[in-house]
Amino acid sequence: MSVTGPDTARFDTAARHRQVLSGNALGIAAVLSWSVGFPAAELLLTSWPPLALITGRFVISVCVLMVLWLSVDGPSAVINARWGRGTLVGSVTFGLGAYLLLLAQYFTDPVTVAIIASTTPIAATLVEMVTGNRRLSGMFAFGLGASVIGGIVATGSADVGNLGLGALSAITSGFLFSIGSHCCVRDLPSLSPIGRSAVTLAGGLLFAGGALIISHTLGMEVLPNQPVDASQIGLLLIYALAGMAFSQVMWIACVGRLGVALASFHMNVAPFYVMLIMLALGAGWNWGTALGAGIVIIGVILAQTPPPRRRV
Repeated sequence: MSVTGPDTARFDTAARHRQVLSGNALGIAAVLSWSVGFPAAELLLTSWPPLALITGRFVISVCVLMVLWLSVDGPSAVINARWGRGTLVGSVTFGLGAYLLLLAQYFTDPVTVAIIASTTPIAATLVEMVTGNRRLSGMFAFGLGASVIGGIVATGSADVGNLGLGALSAITSGFLFSIGSHCCVRDLPSLSPIGRSAVTLAGGLLFAGGALIISHTLGMEVLPNQPVDASQIGLLLIYALAGMAFSQVMWIACVGRLGVALASFHMNVAPFYVMLIMLALGAGWNWGTALGAGIVIIGVILAQTPPPRRRV
């Protein structure tokens, strides 16, 4: 026989508050770590073709996460994981999604891609609604709108280039990333965030590596056009470890606590974090980016504000 009362209710409420607080902290940390990779990627793209860079990023991330996974959870967790399901999810969503995002940038420009990518919370919300994990309340809708508007403001521009196939690629990438994050948590419940990240990113590596091999076989120039020196290796480690491996583990843990819709709100603060990183490297302060980040934060708070209780 179970007993419920005020103490149990208070305990459940406190537990939910801790889960929400830790989820938001993980979201902030994940996006901040992810943002560190952008300056490194910008430097690497001068000599690394996108497909080679993505593949190298996946290789380092998967190798490091596998070592961490074995160390933390032991060999049995690795052996008994749902590798088929996990690699399929990672290949179709994270692998293809990363490629489509670069394709979008090829057809448009970085600012256009950033503006379109700021609508990812809409895609993530639709994924949760379709799967029955989200009912759209008024406060959540206000928060969603604030997050998208803040993300657009944070990019520092409202001008977009030619859309067409580039816009379609960027929107599809957002949907794939949202679906992959949701399925990663839902379909691999017995794994830790490290295990979930390792398995699904291994699927992304299969997609990127396969595409690289096929492209190279067809005679396309997909390998770095300069000798890979220590400086490039250092930048690649930053791009892979901070920008993918560690950020993905924290991201998946955040999705497990908040759901992919709320977690995706934090992604729109990324331009502000990148600005802070560039500020430390000598760049200037951008008030528009800071304003956009503030709007996103307001959206995060609004979306998690419970509706007022009705008086009986």
